Amino acid sequence: MGSLFRSEEMTLCQLFLQSEAAYACVSELGELGLVQFRDLNPDVNAFQRKFVNEVRRCDEMERKLRYLEKEIRRDGIPMLEIPGECPEAPQPREMIDLEATFEKLENELREVNQNAEALKRNYLELTELKHILRKTQVFFDEMADPSREEEQVTLLGEEGLMAGGQALKLGFVAGVILRERIPAFERMLWRACRGNVFLRQAEIDTPLEDPSSSDQVYKSVFIIFFQGDQLKTRVKKICEGFRATLYPCPEAPADRREMAMGVMTRIEDLNTVLGQTQDHRHRVLVAAAKNIKNWFVKVRKIKAIYHTLNLFNLDVTQKCLIAECWVPALDLETIQLALRRGTERSGSSVPPILNRMETLEDPPTYNRTNKFTSAFQNLIYAYGVATYREVNPAPYTIITFPFLFAVMFGDLGHGALMAIFGFWMCYKEKPLQAKKIDSEIWNIFFGGRYIILLMGLFSMYTGLIYNDIFSKSLNIFGSSWRNNYNQSTLESNKLLQLNPDSEDYIQTPYPFGIDPVWQLAEANKIIFMNAYKMKISIIIGVFHMLFGVCMSLWNHLYFKRRISVYVEFIPQILFLTLLFFYMVLLMFIKWTTYGSTPPFYGSDDPEIVKTSAYCAPSILITFINMMLFKHDANTRPVCDDTMYAGQMGIQKFFVILALMCVPVMLFGKPYFIMKEQKQRARQGHQPVEGAAENGNAGGAAAPAAHHHDEDITEVFIHQGIHTIEYVLGSVSHTASYLRLWALSLAHAQLAEVAWNMLLRKGLMSTDFQGGIFLYIVFAGWAAISVSILVLMEGLSAFLHTLRLHWVEFQSKFYQGEGYLFQPFSFEVILDSAGQTEE
Repeated sequence: MGSLFRSEEMTLCQLFLQSEAAYACVSELGELGLVQFRDLNPDVNAFQRKFVNEVRRCDEMERKLRYLEKEIRRDGIPMLEIPGECPEAPQPREMIDLEATFEKLENELREVNQNAEALKRNYLELTELKHILRKTQVFFDEMADPSREEEQVTLLGEEGLMAGGQALKLGFVAGVILRERIPAFERMLWRACRGNVFLRQAEIDTPLEDPSSSDQVYKSVFIIFFQGDQLKTRVKKICEGFRATLYPCPEAPADRREMAMGVMTRIEDLNTVLGQTQDHRHRVLVAAAKNIKNWFVKVRKIKAIYHTLNLFNLDVTQKCLIAECWVPALDLETIQLALRRGTERSGSSVPPILNRMETLEDPPTYNRTNKFTSAFQNLIYAYGVATYREVNPAPYTIITFPFLFAVMFGDLGHGALMAIFGFWMCYKEKPLQAKKIDSEIWNIFFGGRYIILLMGLFSMYTGLIYNDIFSKSLNIFGSSWRNNYNQSTLESNKLLQLNPDSEDYIQTPYPFGIDPVWQLAEANKIIFMNAYKMKISIIIGVFHMLFGVCMSLWNHLYFKRRISVYVEFIPQILFLTLLFFYMVLLMFIKWTTYGSTPPFYGSDDPEIVKTSAYCAPSILITFINMMLFKHDANTRPVCDDTMYAGQMGIQKFFVILALMCVPVMLFGKPYFIMKEQKQRARQGHQPVEGAAENGNAGGAAAPAAHHHDEDITEVFIHQGIHTIEYVLGSVSHTASYLRLWALSLAHAQLAEVAWNMLLRKGLMSTDFQGGIFLYIVFAGWAAISVSILVLMEGLSAFLHTLRLHWVEFQSKFYQGEGYLFQPFSFEVILDSAGQTEE
């Protein structure tokens, strides 16, 4: 859990492995997932590395498995999930058995598919011929009909009819064509043959299966009558162009009947053979479906191991592999045990050697997370990966993120809906993970299920503070207000307000949250809530920024940057405290000093009047006058000029001291760096006490002899930008926290509009039709509440909360210039491969 506050201490190690034991050792490290290997052959082409042939063999096995998987999915056969634990990586000698198994299955399946395709093509031809023999009988009968003599005259001419029956003998071709090509086919025949052909076509009612694509297609039978060899050649070329299939069709009815009987016999035989072929194919695929998941895991593990071995170097004897890797310092013993297990599995007698190395390179950042903290850590990584051993904002974000969200989203009802949804996802976590839903939006929601749960719970708490549930209030403790007006006065004065300076208000604070009577105030409700939420937003924002500046002190102390403590942290904390924290103190002084009404109503005692709301000053005007060294004339003689004794002198001192912090932040660090550089130059580049300012802390510390001087111009420019950003940012960031007030007000107003425009009108109906109307209106109100007030408003508040953490909070201490620790892990590799398949 300690690495959640600061990233793990990492160390660079050199690993020596015997060639026979390298495979098994890397396999154990892949199961462990705690080692990030470096590429020691960056200039070597991928096709020239030692184990490229093994990687190619794995690629070929993956191709065969994908082919098997495609065929299994096409037949709709369920693939069994891996029972229990994931299988281990097989030994190198098992690759030959796997390759032989996959080769046998692929060849067998391809042979079955080719045979099935040939049988299906033969079956299709026989089926089309069967339909041709049936349909053409009708066409021949039409041509023998005397009533069609005019068409025959058009085709043959009058000379042909005078020769009797022999002259009426026509040539013909018969075949099948796709149904959608018939109109174009008919037009082409008419134009190319100049109308000297008869085309007769009939649709085949049942769809036919295309043997190549297994799609169902609709076709039509056609027969074309013509005279002469010239037209015959032309007709056949047109049929070929439209991809029509021509079949031999006997002219005599007896021959057609005999051929039809032979075709039916052959179709029955083909059906039997096709059934047996499909059964054999199904048996092969069912047997493969039982093990294909395991095979994928084994092949991917083998490929990952050999891909990792390609990152290693060979020593001069060609018997030892050398690797360099980043490992967490706390896990060195665990890694040593894994290497011993791998050596024992391989049967090697030479133990592996793991040596720690010193390096000037920045180590990777590694924060251990679990399923709860990983979502919050990913929010931080979305901004930038922490610099090595830098303070990690994630543990504090676990609380501050849902709280700031809840300040904007505060509603007991909507918060409960969000919390229920988050709790459901957490409760059904394992079944939902097992479904492997590939919707990107769902995966985003499910990945942040714990964030959603906490945001909902915190929103319920702030909803109780605001006393707001679906724009209504809970009257738990009664009200501290009393109405002394009669009914007629209330009905005639819509803008009537209850005055806290009168007997309408009982001087007792509300036990928890806001008095429910404010929900009934139409005239000054927004004014009151604005003042309350605006001040709360500023108070929360100042404390949040102060906490961020304090986090920078933790960084400075850890990295031993004494100069930064004196010339950065102290001026920054003073600047923020003397100006903006003082403004927060003025708010508390105003709340505790000035009451809403004097203890005795109507009292003329000057001391009592001075502490009343009449004399309460404006905090904003007071702060502006403080910055301008200005003092407004007192327009209320009965009131004091200041809130406490000595206020003007203290405020001037605070402003002057805060302004003096600016040149310290601007010139302090460059001055001390120049001083240290001159001292090192005088001492002949010997290490001095302040050399740790630019050194690395942790397991990869840089030797002092390698210290290099920084360009002082760059230091001045960097420090100037940093100072201006902090000074101006303190003002803009404080104002930025007003989004807490703005979004809270917007959410409350939208909820009230939805209630007044929809549900309130439905509740006003009392008769039978009113019940039906309320049923419809409630559905609309619920849809608007979920879609707009929960989803859209929730997303808006989420994005604003994200900005407050990234910009206003993390900019005070978080650099985010590191790179992520990406260990060699089978779990990560298999998960990414599974997501790619989906």
